[in-house]
Amino acid sequence: MTTDILPRRPRTKIAMITEFYKFLDEWNKVLGLKTPHHHREIMKFLVDVWSGEPHRGLLMAFRHSGKSTVVGVFAACVLYMRPQTRILILSAETTLSSRMVAHIRHILENHPLCSSLVPSNKKEWAAGRITVNRPIGIREPSVICQGLYGNITGLRSDLVICDDVEVPNTSNTARKRFELRERLRELDFILSPSGSIIYIGTPHTVDTIYRTSAEADADSNASGVSLVG
Repeated sequence: MTTDILPRRPRTKIAMITEFYKFLDEWNKVLGLKTPHHHREIMKFLVDVWSGEPHRGLLMAFRHSGKSTVVGVFAACVLYMRPQTRILILSAETTLSSRMVAHIRHILENHPLCSSLVPSNKKEWAAGRITVNRPIGIREPSVICQGLYGNITGLRSDLVICDDVEVPNTSNTARKRFELRERLRELDFILSPSGSIIYIGTPHTVDTIYRTSAEADADSNASGVSLVG
């Protein structure tokens, strides 16, 4: 791996959001698409959570809104701007989280701004974990996926993306919802001091964990956006 990869850090918040918009627009050009307005809204929300205190946020959007697509582009842009970032994708099942990793990998391989990040030696460039060109000395992969109850002991992460951790199989009883909440509390132990946690999903029960997260976020001034339609 190369050792001369330097983080790209815009000086102001507006400049940072502009960089993420540019990255998103460039990716849509690769796909032959134009960026929908609500995708820019989602991207701005993700950047706000990542760059500002308390680095916690909840995103809910209507089906087929493309929220997972934008989240993947966001994660790829984070690596473009700060290659040393360690990202954990956590989902109810490993198969779901590995799809997000594959999406991020596909963006990195094909985005015109990311060619320098793709390693020539693809030793860690698989469905479940990828490591971009970055400064040496970082133990964890750039992106790694886990199922909800997979082994995360010993991991360190700068950005945790909880993508559909609440599904019927993890929330259809009070006991399961309790266990889910307890499991998610463990994320604080692997998060770096200035790390961010972003929840993405759809409520599957009246006693949804997302309502709990939203109430906690309100107490701590965390971000939240809902595009339910």
